[in-house]
Amino acid sequence: MKKKQWYEKLFENYAEKYDKEVFTKGTKGECDFIEKEVGFNKKLNIIDVGCGTGRHSIELAQRGYKVCGIDLSESMLKKAKEKAGQKQVDISFLQCDARNLPFKREFDVAIMLCEGAFPLMETDEENYAILKSVSESMKQRAKFIFTTLSGLFPLFHSINDFHAQDAEKGGATYESTGFDLMTFRDYNMTRLEDDSGVVRELKCNERYYVPSEITWLLKTLGFTSIEIFGARLGAFSREDELKTEDYEMLVVAERE
Repeated sequence: MKKKQWYEKLFENYAEKYDKEVFTKGTKGECDFIEKEVGFNKKLNIIDVGCGTGRHSIELAQRGYKVCGIDLSESMLKKAKEKAGQKQVDISFLQCDARNLPFKREFDVAIMLCEGAFPLMETDEENYAILKSVSESMKQRAKFIFTTLSGLFPLFHSINDFHAQDAEKGGATYESTGFDLMTFRDYNMTRLEDDSGVVRELKCNERYYVPSEITWLLKTLGFTSIEIFGARLGAFSREDELKTEDYEMLVVAERE
């Protein structure tokens, strides 16, 4: 049996606690931005990659959009389906590996927010496989909106200080044990209490990217317009030029 990676273990039995984390509180504002980017066109078919408990999928569906949510975690998808049922919205939630999506040229828009999939993979090749697979699931003329960790931030600021200021009692905690300048990977210990009250500690690592890398990777996949902004929780905006203070960057790419 294949050994489970840290990101698979992280999201086991964590759906209830996940929805209480501070970084999940910006859903409505983030969906406001998505609506503007798609021109409020509710005929478009949207895929939400790494949808987790379905917060963006459900919000968009409530606004009248057709959405398909995919995630690797069975427990997160179970919670997403429960929430969608409570809200009485019809969403297709599927358990899929983002590196190998079962779609070809089906979606007008792809969203991938809050590190639900990319860039958690163990190698650069596997992170690229996510971008490639998502790209292949999209129609030729399509828009791709996603966030990812900005490699500019740890060059100037402390990752530990960033997480400490947003920590809430009972939420997950992150302790960076080292940022590798050769690979732009941050190695950390993540501690959390799952939905059963069991405290778990996981050795994790995440890949941070600089804008030029993201631009080049997307160009290889045929995207012709690639714009990168600072990603502010619940307040995505084209007015926010990416700065070193931004922990995440917001990417808007189009292919014509």
